[in-house]
Amino acid sequence: MSGDGGGGDAAPVASGRRFDGLTYGTPGATLPQDPLWQEAPPGFRRFERTVVIGRGEGAWATARDAVTRWEVKRRSGFTVAPADGGGTGVRAGGRYLVTAGLGRFVVREPVEVVAVVDTGNRCGFAYGTRRGHPVSGEEAFVVHRDDDGRVHLTLRSLTRAAPAAPWRFLFPLLLLAQRCVRRRYLRALA
Repeated sequence: MSGDGGGGDAAPVASGRRFDGLTYGTPGATLPQDPLWQEAPPGFRRFERTVVIGRGEGAWATARDAVTRWEVKRRSGFTVAPADGGGTGVRAGGRYLVTAGLGRFVVREPVEVVAVVDTGNRCGFAYGTRRGHPVSGEEAFVVHRDDDGRVHLTLRSLTRAAPAAPWRFLFPLLLLAQRCVRRRYLRALA
């Protein structure tokens, strides 16, 4: 996973970078680099949940690899493809098209990676929604390990209604779907 060029620093990509096309104004607000996430921008539904997904060096290596290849999304029923000519792995500033389908109904979610963290005990990223996404906000997937060797997956998200129709009117239904998808996310690396 390519980081922010800080040589192991875990600063969000958002600092000092302008993101055109995002549907919200606070890139990096889920703070994937920080163990504690206490504040969120006003007007968003805030969600955070952490689950234990394994223990030991092998579990840590597997989880790091999986999170950098979008496996939380993929194992939850989504496809992820680069939308900017780059590779399929998580890249700081990379743009992707995330797709979910149910029969003939297909939802395309344009996103951009707005923050990346990759340190000895913490690895993950946050992506922000771009124009055309069904909701507006940010989601972060972070794996981390504690001193006892337990490996955790933390999911953080900030959500509000999309800025334009037709998705804006479907927001209550999208919140229900989001609950189901979050359960999949939290089981994806277990």
